[in-house]
Amino acid sequence: MTTKLFKTGLSALAMSTILGGSAWADEVSYVIGAVGNAVQVLEEMVKPWEEQTGHTVKIVTMPASTSDQFAQYRLWLAAGTTDIDLYQTDVIWAPQLADHFVDLTEAAKDVLPQHFPSIIESQTVDGKLVAMPLYTDAPALYYRKDLLEKYGKEVPTTWEELAATAQEIQDGERAAGANDLWGYVWQGNAYEGLTCDALEWVKSFGGGQIVEADGTISINNENAAKAIDTAASWVGSISPPGVLSYQEEESRGVWQTGNAVFMRNWPYAYALSSGDDSAVKGKFDVAPLPSGGEGSAATLGGWNVAVSKYSDNQDAAISLALFLSSAEGQKFRALESGHLPSISALYEDAEIAEKVPLIPRWKEVFESAVPRPSAPTKGKYNEVSAKFWSAVHETLSGNGTAAENLELLELDLEDVKGSAW
Repeated sequence: MTTKLFKTGLSALAMSTILGGSAWADEVSYVIGAVGNAVQVLEEMVKPWEEQTGHTVKIVTMPASTSDQFAQYRLWLAAGTTDIDLYQTDVIWAPQLADHFVDLTEAAKDVLPQHFPSIIESQTVDGKLVAMPLYTDAPALYYRKDLLEKYGKEVPTTWEELAATAQEIQDGERAAGANDLWGYVWQGNAYEGLTCDALEWVKSFGGGQIVEADGTISINNENAAKAIDTAASWVGSISPPGVLSYQEEESRGVWQTGNAVFMRNWPYAYALSSGDDSAVKGKFDVAPLPSGGEGSAATLGGWNVAVSKYSDNQDAAISLALFLSSAEGQKFRALESGHLPSISALYEDAEIAEKVPLIPRWKEVFESAVPRPSAPTKGKYNEVSAKFWSAVHETLSGNGTAAENLELLELDLEDVKGSAW
């Protein structure tokens, strides 16, 4: 299946590599975070490229935490290491790491029109295309359709409805012996994932986007405080106390063993939840995240592939980057991992629609998704995000109210900003 899927696109890429002068085989190293089945999918994806180009790929795995990945990337790149040729990068990292990556504009010029312009724009810094899109991302509300039907409940469209429904089903199922069942699992650890979750709460309550597009620090407001206090009320009631240490995989673990009514997670969890080893196979569906009164909000995510300017194997690395971001590569990833393509035509693909019905339904969601404030804060985004998730985590942990912690956060962000971002 893999070879057949990639055959046409890969042949052209292999030929261009040969004509470009790579007459010998290179080993290119590719660094990736170990989330879900990402590493296994990548291992399968690169096999046809290896066979037809003669090159080989060494996969370097990183912790699942995006914050840990980013910290290590910065160390490697600051040192100018030649040990890593390609970096799999979060959508928000482009402005911070751009100086270390090869400009792919010329190499990718023929395929760029296939991708959503906003995604290409997100990876373009000062006119330089620093990474090719692998997939885009927007989270969903996963729900147990069997349990909602059993209790005669509709899919919640507000956070208030979600809390009430989760509590009723949790109480009912525990009374029937399901003592490990929780109403709602999400990502509450103090890391980048909490910035994503909390931005959704805040935006859906009308509390802004932490830092607005013009650079204004907006987070210290009543709506934002209400949103975060609301989430804090879930901890220990409909969400386990341990949710404060959950990242994506911990949430999925509880959900996929059948021990949650609702889960907030990214599309990758859809295919895994539908696997033969999943306790919720055939029992769940997805919907937009609830609203706090100002509409649903889903944080824009997505991952890309960048070529290190310190690489000694740039031709081969560029060839692999183009291959992985191609329509063939993105279709394979969509079918195997449930990831949302950045190539518009794939949302009309019949095979994808049949196997991963989430994808065609999610086109409108991610097109109107909420970006994290990496563009206005530029190189200071990582510090801004860390201060935000820390303030939120303090509130969720019961250390001060949201209003108190957001007031302190505003002062911290003003210090980070200085005279300008």
